[in-house]
Amino acid sequence: MKKDLGRAIFFILFAWHVEVFASEYVWSAYTDKTQAVTNEAIYLKYVCDFDDEAELYVIEFNPVVDNDLYTIKLLSENEKIIGHKKRSTYEFVAYAKQAGKLELEFDLIMKKTNRDSIENTVLGRDNAQFAEFTKRYMRQKKLTIDVEKAENDLVGDFSIKVQKDEPAVKAYEPFHMDLSIEGKGNFDAIREIEFKLDGVKVFAEKPLKEILLKEDGYHGMWKQKFAFVSDKDFTVPALRIGYYDTAAKSTREMFVEETQVRVAQAYAKDELLDEPEKELEFDYGYVYYLLTFISGFLAAKIKFPSRKRTDSGLDEELFKEKIKNAKSLEEIAVILILKDAKKYENIISNIERKNVTSLKDVKKNLLN
Repeated sequence: MKKDLGRAIFFILFAWHVEVFASEYVWSAYTDKTQAVTNEAIYLKYVCDFDDEAELYVIEFNPVVDNDLYTIKLLSENEKIIGHKKRSTYEFVAYAKQAGKLELEFDLIMKKTNRDSIENTVLGRDNAQFAEFTKRYMRQKKLTIDVEKAENDLVGDFSIKVQKDEPAVKAYEPFHMDLSIEGKGNFDAIREIEFKLDGVKVFAEKPLKEILLKEDGYHGMWKQKFAFVSDKDFTVPALRIGYYDTAAKSTREMFVEETQVRVAQAYAKDELLDEPEKELEFDYGYVYYLLTFISGFLAAKIKFPSRKRTDSGLDEELFKEKIKNAKSLEEIAVILILKDAKKYENIISNIERKNVTSLKDVKKNLLN
């Protein structure tokens, strides 16, 4: 008899407890897709509507995770009072990693305190260091998405652009090429591009991403810059990057044509001065002043493009590469004149006066 009475009291209290919680708020869940492919953005929205301003409620809900089945990214979280009623909204973007039936069912905690507990905590009374909460553990409505395996890890809508120099340079003069991929999708799947060309030194910056998460995934740009240095003609090969187009529901390809770069020999004597008919000693002191004048004239007259080619670190690497590949002291002198005649005035002067004769020692001095 006592056991039956105890059970009755328990069920009455439990039913009253649930009714009190349930009567004060309602949760709803929404997804924009019932079908998707792996690595495609899936929009999720969870809303809690209260009967009043819900000053006594705190929600613990954070399904952000990265596991073997899926990734959940937080898009936004906000609270609004509409007509004296509180609305809490949570938005997420999910990415399925495996094909099959994706079931998203997340836990949360509804925490409710009372005004006395809040006042005691705010006033800092000795017997109330923390607010007291009544907790209710809940599970969100299950959202189910059928996921198919995409034919490529890169999924979305993309286009590629290339910006490059004229394909005609001097020996050891860098040929620049910038690649940028724009659109929307999982930009993290774009791999760093590497070029390996025989007889060509390739300088590559680390890729940069400028992306923003929206309801349909990441929007923005991925870009990478290159500089190619050689003393002979070379070809930058064609580039193909495949991706799964979510709009067309098929695999597509971004394509960049190959570039054939013509390389002219740099600083040949016949480009600097006409060869005399009779043999005479070549005066590099004259060349020094001539090139210094030309350099100053060009710097004053030519307006260079505003696009920044490389950072200072890359410029320094290119300069060192030119020095390493120089075949004579005279060629080094010309490189230094064009680089910074004032800074390297002593070295240039010693070369023209033949005070130094070791190409190896000059290179070592400049490269250290």
